[in-house]
Amino acid sequence: MICKTLLLFLLSTALLPAREVNRDVVVFGASSGGIAAAIQAARMHKSVILVEPGKTIGGLTTGGLGATDIGNKAAIGGISREFYRRLGKYYHEEESWKFEPHVADMVFHQMLKEEEVSFELNQKLKSVTMDGNRILSFSTEDGNVYKAKIFIDATYEGDLMAKSGVSYHVGREANSVYGETLNGIRAKTPKHQFTVPVDPYLKPGVPSSGLLPLIQPGDGGVPGEGDKRIQTYNFRLCFTTNATNRITIERPAGYDPARFELLGRYFEALLDAGKKPQLKEFWNPIWMPNEKTDINNNGGFSTDFIGANYDYADGDYATREKIWKEHEIYTRGFLYYMRTSPRVPQYIRDEMATWGPCRDEFQETGGWPNQLYVREARRMISDFVMTEAHCRGEKVGNPVGLAAYNMDSHNCQRIVRNGHVENEGDVQVPPMKPYPVSYFSIVPREKECSNLLVPVCLAASHIAYGSIRMEPVFMILGQSAATAACLAMEERRPVQKISQTRLERRLREDKQILEWKQPIDKTSANASAIPLPGVLLDDGQAIKKGDWVQSQILNKSQIGSTYIHDGNVNKGDTQLTFNWTCERDATYIVSLVAPPLGNRDTRVPVRVSEDGKELKKLTINEQETATGGIFKLGAIKLHKGGQLSVTVSNEGTTNYVVVDGLQIVPVAKSEVP
Repeated sequence: MICKTLLLFLLSTALLPAREVNRDVVVFGASSGGIAAAIQAARMHKSVILVEPGKTIGGLTTGGLGATDIGNKAAIGGISREFYRRLGKYYHEEESWKFEPHVADMVFHQMLKEEEVSFELNQKLKSVTMDGNRILSFSTEDGNVYKAKIFIDATYEGDLMAKSGVSYHVGREANSVYGETLNGIRAKTPKHQFTVPVDPYLKPGVPSSGLLPLIQPGDGGVPGEGDKRIQTYNFRLCFTTNATNRITIERPAGYDPARFELLGRYFEALLDAGKKPQLKEFWNPIWMPNEKTDINNNGGFSTDFIGANYDYADGDYATREKIWKEHEIYTRGFLYYMRTSPRVPQYIRDEMATWGPCRDEFQETGGWPNQLYVREARRMISDFVMTEAHCRGEKVGNPVGLAAYNMDSHNCQRIVRNGHVENEGDVQVPPMKPYPVSYFSIVPREKECSNLLVPVCLAASHIAYGSIRMEPVFMILGQSAATAACLAMEERRPVQKISQTRLERRLREDKQILEWKQPIDKTSANASAIPLPGVLLDDGQAIKKGDWVQSQILNKSQIGSTYIHDGNVNKGDTQLTFNWTCERDATYIVSLVAPPLGNRDTRVPVRVSEDGKELKKLTINEQETATGGIFKLGAIKLHKGGQLSVTVSNEGTTNYVVVDGLQIVPVAKSEVP
């Protein structure tokens, strides 16, 4: 029914003559953030229209990203939380963070209909008319003109922002620009990497023969310096193994297996090294309702089309369409190669043959996702820029919502280092806790534009944007942007000068969450039903060395809403230390908290000390499920003012090392062993 309605809408709009539309608020971009903005403007009794350059609404939320990426569910409020609760109602749950694309599409349509918000599709931006620092209108390629008092750019690309003359950045800044450590070119990229050496040359061992396809020339650049490269894009694949709902992965037009010579060599190198590669090392299926998945990238060679998107952000619509199509051709070719190439182990080919797109999803595109995952494009440069320091806890004024995900970047290039192929750019570092996003990062400099808000391509460094750029957060910022737009009209002020007191009051009334107060996410499905006793230190409070990966896949976190793991890589280079100052002389039962599972290591090294003096050195078996995830390190006698330190490392381990937190429980004198 939705597809038929959409088709009729497209046909009707194609026949409409060019016209002028005048509203209080025009939202350009029907992403999840744009939809939240339009709904909020309508709820504040302003006339609003949602204008989308593409063919669908909802962005990635309806385009295949059904496994919601969010660091902590308790940080999500307002319309964003309402959306996930409506999804939950559909699935007979309190709320749902995993859902089918067509269900998300249905819920968004319902929410827009309830508020009588109209939307128009296929309206590609052509030009913007300015009066000094104010947008008067913009026109589309169809000849339509959209006028408003306030405009909101909620596109993933920031097109309205750019055509309005607002400053922006594309690519990675140097670490020195904002005093960061995770921006810029990476000296070492341990995650989503080739795990064995693979020869990159057309003629093995002969550099002069040239590079294989899918490898970029050059040495990658100077670590820490900036560049124009963008983290890679892909499609989030809604696939199934249900034979009645599965579309067979067919040979794509123009398929050439020689294009995937690098992948073939990778398999050969893995087998030569005595390894038995598994399909999950090349993609990451996350199960959704009704036997469907959201499949993302995984490993060194995957659905991520590394290095193919550099011209996308500033490209015109024809350029973007070409890049989009190239990504589809690459992904279909990769999938077909994995299903049919004799260089892929037979057991992987057999498993791959059981997968395919869902017949009942994306029916207008034959089961293929209707959105390319544009993880990052333009990013505004304003008077306030969100940076790594803010993700790590540096104070942010005038908050309009919280973010909580990893400081995350996918790989930006595939190059040759030391005679072998190597991916560069991946980062996965969790923030200490959910942190606020400043209002002044979603508005331009006043001298550039005084009636525009930018909740999606906001002012953030590459690495901070990697943490903020999650669909629930885009909805939060979209709602806050619309609230500010309505206040700007009522106060007759530039968006930069509205009353922050009024804005904060209205946001709180609308159930936005503006500060993080709770140490444990008690509303999350990940939280322990019965809080653990004693002093609890979350993994975010530990001092870390190396790249730890944040996760909540198992829904087993007992301290906070997530746990971390070492990615089963960089053995000996990854560790963390919990520090706690004792308030009285006493004996304490100290326990490492970690969700046990069969892929954990059985000899995880742990060292316990007080004021630098080692008290205990032991190993723990993180596969032991009988512990309930509470691994006792023993009864430790501590002194008032003494600093307890517990260090966990992955030295000498061969499987995953996982940490959720530390528990410290005082022992009664009669119980002291």
